[in-house]
Amino acid sequence: QLQLVESGGGLVHAGGSLRLSCAASGFTADNYAIGWFRQAPGKEREGVSCIASSISSTRYSDSVKGRFTISENNAKNTVYLEMNGLKPEDTAVYYCAAMDVRILNSYCVLVSREYDYWGQGTQVTVSS
Repeated sequence: QLQLVESGGGLVHAGGSLRLSCAASGFTADNYAIGWFRQAPGKEREGVSCIASSISSTRYSDSVKGRFTISENNAKNTVYLEMNGLKPEDTAVYYCAAMDVRILNSYCVLVSREYDYWGQGTQVTVSS
């Protein structure tokens, strides 16, 4: 059974850092593209970053580019999202999701409807 479990969320002051983890089980993360999405209260779900190691692709939304870094540890079947320079507007529930990498061409996508499997989410709160 495919499962994704996020961890690492919490409360941090503006300018601080957090590292989120997405642990995959029931499948090999390398065969899938993994995306990070976030949803703040009253807002639509937003794509933050994605990685597809088998096609050497990573992407970031403009709102986090230069501050967030996505990486993958294949041995641990885990994807990380390193978040630096956090801002109050980064406050949201963060979700990781997986999609079959075989349907991609040359890059991963930040479109939530393309992803088939989702974790339960982890709360990130950034105070000003």
